[in-house]
Amino acid sequence: MLISHNRLSNIPILSLQTGAPLGMVTEPIIDPRQLNIAAFYCQGPRVKGTTVLHVDDIREVSSIGLIVDSADSLMAPDDLVRLKTIINLDFSLIGKKVVDTLKHNLGKVEGFSVDLDSFYIAKINVHQSIMKNFLGGNLLIDRRQIVEITDSRILVQAADIKERKGARLSPMIDNPFRHHHAPQPDGSQAKIAQE
Repeated sequence: MLISHNRLSNIPILSLQTGAPLGMVTEPIIDPRQLNIAAFYCQGPRVKGTTVLHVDDIREVSSIGLIVDSADSLMAPDDLVRLKTIINLDFSLIGKKVVDTLKHNLGKVEGFSVDLDSFYIAKINVHQSIMKNFLGGNLLIDRRQIVEITDSRILVQAADIKERKGARLSPMIDNPFRHHHAPQPDGSQAKIAQE
């Protein structure tokens, strides 16, 4: 199931052990190498200092919040050796410039959708300039179109639409009203005409 990134912020973290809320998710920690959410920063009354919830410790994402086994699922960033590299990247997807392989500036990332089964970022929503937005709206780019992610931009595959000079593109769907055929009375008459 896909969910907007907005719905994954400021939601409660609940302990399965006690049933009590442990804190709130504040922002995701994104791994740009895999384009997935690796963990979340957390805060709240039972959370002391900077605390991280690894996605592997989330038992379920429900309408009431993120359900974990216990308070032991919330850890200090220093305790998570595997995540240190990702945390040190300090990568943010929102506001990142998006360019295609033909060097066209497509806009900036305004949002993204996350697959809750894997926490992979499935789609990014690109806000275009006012003129482009007026003509065509925002762009929704699938993760399979992404060629490269750097600290300053996201490179996506350009649309592959080629038109030969002077050639007309054939319609994708045959329009029955475009052709003027003589009406056929019924199936038996058509057989006789073909013989």
